Amino acid sequence: MGGADAAVGEPIETAIPPLISHVAGVLLVVFQVVLIVSGNLSFLNWLTIVPALACFDDGFLERLVPTRIRARFDDLAARPPASLAARGASYALALLVALLSLNPIGNMMSPRQAMNTSFDPFQLVNTYGAFGAIGRERYEVILEGTGDATVDEHTRWVEYELPCKPGDVRRRPCVISPYHYRLDWQMWFAAFSSYDDQPWLVHLVYKLLRGDRVVATLFSRDPFPDAPPRWIRADLYRYRFTRLGDGSGAWWQRERVSEYMRPVSLEDPDLLDFLEEHGWTHR
Repeated sequence: MGGADAAVGEPIETAIPPLISHVAGVLLVVFQVVLIVSGNLSFLNWLTIVPALACFDDGFLERLVPTRIRARFDDLAARPPASLAARGASYALALLVALLSLNPIGNMMSPRQAMNTSFDPFQLVNTYGAFGAIGRERYEVILEGTGDATVDEHTRWVEYELPCKPGDVRRRPCVISPYHYRLDWQMWFAAFSSYDDQPWLVHLVYKLLRGDRVVATLFSRDPFPDAPPRWIRADLYRYRFTRLGDGSGAWWQRERVSEYMRPVSLEDPDLLDFLEEHGWTHR
């Protein structure tokens, strides 16, 4: 905050007019709050709010502080105005950042924008983003297990439910921000590729087949509390939100797209070979 050592209500002289910095700060914070409410992206947007607070000086922030608390800071010593050299350095830095921001801004306006990219050799101004675009559909990998000895058309499969990832179509989407469920997050990204690109998922299945209690706690419930499943498979589903008032009582509509991973058991030689190939030797 500018003027952290100044008396409340006496902001120090800065290169950027207070009105501009205040408007920029409000826009940034409001935008992040909208993303927190609508996007549910764990701690990412909360962290983005922290540097945006530097846009507000003491004169702005004192309006948010109750009068009885504000009076305790009245005796803080006033900070002298910034020197000519300090003001010159501030203007030079602002100009440098503005010039270096031209390429990132052009990139964001482009239909072929590059994410997480640096545009200068010193990497002073970059672009960062988890996603370049958000679609209307969501693909999910659903794990299912069974205690049946053999797999056929009569096998009864039971789904594994994660705490907040879409699974049961009748379960309301939960609000997790700022908490971060890492397995839910990783399972979502696994749907963008195959298990060959996500070997940890195969290792997770192996742990579930062995009845690993630590891994089981990552799920909202253990569908096999007495004994681990004999087989586990994974299917890829497409999820869409239902329309308000459709009378179904469900939050999601889903349809099976394809098989993601065929049923495997602890005795499956292909499973053991896969684990050994990736450094998880369990023979």
